[in-house]
Amino acid sequence: MARQRSTMSDAFKVELAKELGFYDTVQREGWGGIKARDAGNMVKRAIEIAEQALAEKSGQR
Repeated sequence: MARQRSTMSDAFKVELAKELGFYDTVQREGWGGIKARDAGNMVKRAIEIAEQALAEKSGQR
């Protein structure tokens, strides 16, 4: 099965991992070493950030 290209940039993923407190695991084991819960929290936080950006953009019109 082919892997899909990531939607989030590597820099953004690193920023989220640091914010959520599991970047040390990423450094030691790579992205495959994080828990499913951590991956879910990372996606949830990315969605929150995107929603905030959209709300700010909509409010500036």
